[in-house]
Amino acid sequence: MNAQREQGFAPFAFANSRLLVLGSFPSVKSRAQGFYYGNPQNRFWRTVCGFFGEEVPDGVAGRKEFLRRRCIALWDVVTACSIAGSSDASIREKELADVAALVAGSAIEAVFCNGKTAHALLMRRPPLAVRVECLPSTSPANPRFSLQAWQDALRSVFGEQT
Repeated sequence: MNAQREQGFAPFAFANSRLLVLGSFPSVKSRAQGFYYGNPQNRFWRTVCGFFGEEVPDGVAGRKEFLRRRCIALWDVVTACSIAGSSDASIREKELADVAALVAGSAIEAVFCNGKTAHALLMRRPPLAVRVECLPSTSPANPRFSLQAWQDALRSVFGEQT
C-alpha cells in the first residue's frame, strides 16, 4: 500500500475540558467518518462511555455531545503526515501538534496518550504542568489492550463513576 499525504482533525476541546485524550493519527475509517475513533472495532468509545455507565452514542453528533458533557477533549499528536492505511508504523513526514499550547491556559489536568506512538511523539515537546500518562492503545490491532488501565486512569481524573 502506498503512503498518501493526509490531514488530521482539529482538536475537539472546550474551555472546561479536564482531560485530553491524544491519539497518534486518525485511522482510514475515522478519516472517512470525519471524527475520532470511527472504526467500530476500536475500543475507545466502549471503554470511555462504559466507564461513565453510558451506552456508546450513535453517530458523530452524539459522540461530540458525550465528550462535551463529560469534559473530555480529543486530538492527535500528528496533525498531517504521509501514511499507508492506518498503520502508525508507516507514518512519515509528520507535522506535530502543539499540545502544550492547547493545554496552556486550559482546564486540562491530564493528557492520556492512546498508545505508545502518541506518547513517544508527545514527549518530544511535552506539555508542562499537567500529568501525561501512556495508556495501552484502544486500536483493534493492539492485543495488549487493558480495560483496567483505562478505568484506573479515568478514575484518577473523574473519580468513581460506575
